[in-house]
Amino acid sequence: MSALTFVMKQRLDQRVDMSPLVCNLLEGLTPAEIAKIELQNGKRKIRVDELFRIKGSDAQNIIIEGSFSKLDFIGKQLDGGSITVMGDVGAYLGQEMKAGTIKVDGNTGIYAACEMKNGYLEIKGNAGDFLAAALPGNKQGMKGGTVLIKGNVGERAGDHMRRGVLLIEGDVGDYCGSRMIAGTIAVMGTTGRYLGYAMRRGTLLLWNQPQLSATFNDCGIHTLAFLPILFASFKKLNSKFSQDGARFNRVQRYGGDMAEMGRGEVLVKSS
Repeated sequence: MSALTFVMKQRLDQRVDMSPLVCNLLEGLTPAEIAKIELQNGKRKIRVDELFRIKGSDAQNIIIEGSFSKLDFIGKQLDGGSITVMGDVGAYLGQEMKAGTIKVDGNTGIYAACEMKNGYLEIKGNAGDFLAAALPGNKQGMKGGTVLIKGNVGERAGDHMRRGVLLIEGDVGDYCGSRMIAGTIAVMGTTGRYLGYAMRRGTLLLWNQPQLSATFNDCGIHTLAFLPILFASFKKLNSKFSQDGARFNRVQRYGGDMAEMGRGEVLVKSS
């Protein structure tokens, strides 16, 4: 049985809500039934077969070909199976994802992996602001799972992050790890201003020296036993993190944010 594939027919001017097209909602439906599903497109609704050409029938393996930046809510509340996207995607990728795998061969908009609960999300391009953050008005962001970004990330990555692992191979903007409750964020590139702003707990792993506020205390250089174990868990990933971890054993540790609980830590790779 071949993967259920959606091939883009046309690029619309208004944004499209793709949340009905997830594995757990399409399981058991025939291609004809899937074609009749209506997607919100601006102020109107559009049938799936008006926007996509449908191939295959395996709803546990979904492929979206020709995707572009106005397709929002791809993989929303995904609860098993896999979604592979060829191209860019819009906002709220993998929102409240519960299980499964999402891979994007392009860039994503704002709020990717927001309030994600579990699973694996991989983005080969860049991600927008509020990656793995909380939805507006909520107090808990990403709650579990693993997110890998091979490009750069915008501002407020991991805002209100509660649990899970966020791996960024490129650069990240201002306020990374802001108001972080717990979890791990690793950044190989450079970081912007106000790193760890108001973070309560959690760990920020950095390859480059950041600009830290005065509310972070220098705790000296350490060899931490948990780091080899952590990086060993990344070996299964197709990522720089699976290759460079062996050299990340000595760190400069900073504790903070002392303006909050002060139980968070920033660990910077020591040469």
